[in-house]
Amino acid sequence: MMVVNRRTGRVSHKAFRDLPSYLSPSDILVLNSTRVVPARAWGRAGNRLVEFLFVGNTEAGRWEVLCRPARQVPLGARLFFARGRQARVVEVGAEGRRVLDFGKQDVRGFLRDCGYAPLPPYIKRRKISEELRADDLLRYQTVYARRGQSIAAPTAGLHFTPEILRGLAKAGVKILTVNLDVGLATFQPVRAGRLEDHRLPEETYSIGPRVAARINAAKREGRPVTAVGTTVVRSLESAAGEAAAKGSAAFLKPGSRPTGLFITPGYRFQIADRLLTNFHLPRSTLLVLVAAFAGRELILEAYRQAVRERYRFFSYGDCMLIL
Repeated sequence: MMVVNRRTGRVSHKAFRDLPSYLSPSDILVLNSTRVVPARAWGRAGNRLVEFLFVGNTEAGRWEVLCRPARQVPLGARLFFARGRQARVVEVGAEGRRVLDFGKQDVRGFLRDCGYAPLPPYIKRRKISEELRADDLLRYQTVYARRGQSIAAPTAGLHFTPEILRGLAKAGVKILTVNLDVGLATFQPVRAGRLEDHRLPEETYSIGPRVAARINAAKREGRPVTAVGTTVVRSLESAAGEAAAKGSAAFLKPGSRPTGLFITPGYRFQIADRLLTNFHLPRSTLLVLVAAFAGRELILEAYRQAVRERYRFFSYGDCMLIL
């Protein structure tokens, strides 16, 4: 675990087991309790096997997907999946996006029984046994995942074990959960020439009344809030924006809402005081958020040190605690 101090500019190298030493009793630690679904499946288009990522259910019987190779899936194509499931391509978009019409077939049940963990594309699987399928679904999940329809893991949380969480709670750290179902917005790269031209697809977050009340109390009392992952930051800051828009005296407002908040340098953070995050891909909105939180030059220096010290990057990689 790399530790980056925004006040001093110091970068130090620790282990994740040192995290409790940076938290005090009554500090707030916020986790994203979403659950990853087995959203990856293969189907046949003619004689070709095509990989599909089921992004979400757009309306009755219709699903937005990403597919590759996309050229094998033209408008009107008939697709054939396991368990007798069939679909027709009714919309074609850019970058492998398609809308498939399954009619009245049970797609969620099909994915539950036949789907695979939506691992990042840089993790290669030539052949997946049922045992490996089950292992991937277990390992690509936080230990505190409860419910949700995420198509990627909130990977900063993968570092936690039940023992670490129990230790933090025993030390008096207040552990709270919000929920943001991870969708395309979280891992979609920035392709616009200017950051201000990039738009995030909406993702839905939920913050319960009790969680909101405890965070509001912490902010009033000056107790720091540590966000575990960029999805937690976006949830908290979106709820803060909602409170401000409603003219509320509270720091953030509870509720379940879609958010397309894209945090870029210059953003004024209202809730998150600290951030635990992984090391992210270049040109990702996640890296932009981290640079907004810590400052561009400090993050560039931190990443230079991460490369030199051979930190592991991306989903199953090492993490950074920004104070």
